[in-house]
This record gives sequence, C-alpha cells and structure tokens, in this order.
Amino acid sequence: MPWKLASFGTLLAAVVLSGCSTAGSTKEPVASESGHTRCEASAAEFAIGKKASPELLEQARSRSGAQYARFLKPNDMITLEYRSDRLNLNTDASLVVNRVNCG
Repeated sequence: MPWKLASFGTLLAAVVLSGCSTAGSTKEPVASESGHTRCEASAAEFAIGKKASPELLEQARSRSGAQYARFLKPNDMITLEYRSDRLNLNTDASLVVNRVNCG
C-alpha cells in the first residue's frame, strides 16, 4: 500500500509541475531593455564646479552615455539600487556639482 501512495504522489507531482513548463511559450524577450547603455562617469567630469541646471544635466547625460541622469543634493533621500545606466551629479548646498558617479 505505501508503494501505491508513493507512486501516486510522484505521478501527481509530475502532472502539477508539467503545468509550469514554458516550452510552448511564444513570448519574446523585451526589446526595450537592449537599448540601455552603460554610464561612463569620467565623460561627465566636466560638470564638476558648475552650477546645476537642466542644460548641464542633459549635456552630462548625453556625454556619459547614460539613459537617465539626476542631481543629488546633500540631504536628498535616495534609493540604494544600482543602475548602470544612470548618472548622478552630486551637488553641495549651493547647487554646485562636486562629484559625478554612475549608479
């Protein structure tokens, strides 16, 4: 009797797990993620010492090859996830850029 239960349990598990198979899936990978480029902070170091402005942010973003860019002021709350396609321009209290990094 225990062998019949074990066999039935194994068969049941196989049937349940076969529903998780993705062999017949026709979904294609998301193409928009392939367009992201890595950020090169050294290309945006020209911004150090300059006053923060939307024009400076866009210029630094395009030169660094980043997809996104942002200014970070001294007391800004930020998330800690790392994004290789994002440029950070850190400023002091008077909004002068003092550090450039990616993430």
